[in-house]
Amino acid sequence: MLKHVIIAVLGLNVLFWGIGNVAAEAPLSEATSECIDCHSTFQPGIVEGWKKSRHANVTPEQALAVKGLASKISNKEVPKELRSHSVGCAECHTLRPEAHADTIEHNGYDIHVVVSPDDCKTCHKTEVEQFSRNLMSYAVKNLSENAVFQKLEQSILGSASIQRDQITFGATDEDTKAEACYYCHGTVLKVTGTEVRDTDAAGELEFSVISGWPNQGVGRINLDGSRGSCSACHTRHEFSIAMARKPYTCQECHIGPDVPVYKVYSASKHGNIFSTKKKGWDFTPVPWTVGQDFTAPTCAACHISLLVNTEGETVIERSHQMNDRLPWRLFGLIYAHPYPKQPDTTIIRNKDGLPLPTDFTGGFAEGFLIDSKEQARRTRSLQGICMNCHDMSWVNGFWRRFENTIQRTNEATLTATMLMKEAWDKGYAKGLSAKANPFDEFIEKLWSDNWLFYANTTRFASAMGGGGDYGVFADGRYHLSRNLTEMRDWLNLRKAAGHKKTK
Repeated sequence: MLKHVIIAVLGLNVLFWGIGNVAAEAPLSEATSECIDCHSTFQPGIVEGWKKSRHANVTPEQALAVKGLASKISNKEVPKELRSHSVGCAECHTLRPEAHADTIEHNGYDIHVVVSPDDCKTCHKTEVEQFSRNLMSYAVKNLSENAVFQKLEQSILGSASIQRDQITFGATDEDTKAEACYYCHGTVLKVTGTEVRDTDAAGELEFSVISGWPNQGVGRINLDGSRGSCSACHTRHEFSIAMARKPYTCQECHIGPDVPVYKVYSASKHGNIFSTKKKGWDFTPVPWTVGQDFTAPTCAACHISLLVNTEGETVIERSHQMNDRLPWRLFGLIYAHPYPKQPDTTIIRNKDGLPLPTDFTGGFAEGFLIDSKEQARRTRSLQGICMNCHDMSWVNGFWRRFENTIQRTNEATLTATMLMKEAWDKGYAKGLSAKANPFDEFIEKLWSDNWLFYANTTRFASAMGGGGDYGVFADGRYHLSRNLTEMRDWLNLRKAAGHKKTK
C-alpha cells in the first residue's frame, strides 16, 4: 500500500500522481487517498490525466459486470481487495512488491517505481499474454543479442574516429543507446543501488537508482523480469484506448525512413480521411464499429482492435499479439520475408548460420518463418477488415500489387547485394568473411541504404497507401535505382584505378 509515491525523473524528486480535489465517481482506497494528500501539488498534469481515465472512474467490480464484447477486463479473478475502488496510485505501484527489484519502503509502505505488464496482468491477463507472443515484446533481445544487428548499430551509434585514413566506429555509451535505438526497442532496467535525496516537500527520502530509466520502449526489460511497457501505446496516466487507436501513437516509433509507416499513412487516402473526419469519430467504444464510430482504418483498426460491423457482427477479434494479422514482415533484413514463427528472432539461423531471416541471396530461413498456409490465413484475416469498405476486386487488386512490390524490391536488394559481394570478394571492402563490420564502409552504407530505407519505403508505400510518391521519388524506387548505379560506379572506379585490396 502507499502513502506517498515519489518518482525520480529528470532530477525531480517525485514519483506518481496526486489529485487535489478528486472528482472521480469511483471510491478511492485509503492508500491511494494518502498518496493524493501529498502529490496533488507536485504533478497536476499527471493528476488531471488520471482523473479522466477509466481507472479513476470505474471500479474493477463495475468493469467485471460488463458482459460480451464490451468487456475490458480479461482476468475474471481480480483479487477481491482491489475490486471495490478505483485503480489509483497504490493499486499499481504496490502490487507484488516482492517481485520488483526497485521496491523501497516509503512512509510505511512498500512501493515500486516501474509498473510492468505483469502488474497490468492483474486485470488484463489476455492482453498481456498476447503481447508476450508479439515481436515487440522481444525488441530489446532481438537487437542487443543479434551479433549482425549489433554491427549495424555500432556503425550508426558508435564513437567515430580516424585511424589509418579510415573512419572507425567504436563503442557507444548507454545514454546514446537509450535515446536512439533503445528508445523504441526498450532498455534493460537494473537497480544499481539507492540514494537519499533532500526533497523540498518531505525532507530526506530514499530512492532506488535505476539504470536504463526513464524508458517506455515496447520491449523494455522490467525490474520484475517481465518484457514490455503497456504505456508505450496507452500512455500513462490516462491509459487511453482512444490514444492507442490514433496513428499519432504509432508515429513515435514508426515514422521512418527505415519504417516510414506514419508518413506513408498520412499521405494515403485512409490518412486523408482520418485527418479530415477524425473530429466526428468516436475512438472510445469497445467494440469499435466500422462505419459508425470511424470510416477509415487507423493502425489499430488493422492490427489490434476488436471490430464489429453495424449489425454487431464481429469483423475481427482484438489482439495485442499484433503480428497474427501480418503474413509478411516488410522490414527488410535484408529482404522482406514471411513473418517469424517466434517473437524471439535471435534463434533464427539462415543457411549460412547467421541470425538473419534470409540469406544474402534472398532465400528464407526455412523452419523459422511461417509457412504459406499460415500466410494465407493471416492474409484472409487482414483482407476481411478491408472488405468492410471495399469489394473483392479492389482488395484482390490491391494485394496483387502489394505482393508484386515485395518481389520487385527483393530483386533490387539482391542486385545491390551482388554488387556488395563483388566489393567484398575483390577486397575493396571488408565484410563478415573478413571478420569485419559489414556496415561501416562507404559502399556498405550505400548497400544498407538500399534495403534499410529505399526498399522498405517502397514496400510500406504499397502496403499502407497503395503506392504514390513515397513509392517513387520520396525515398522510393527512384532512390533505390539511383543507389544501384552509385554502387556500380563506385566499383567501376576502383577497377579502373587498379585499386589494391584492403588489408
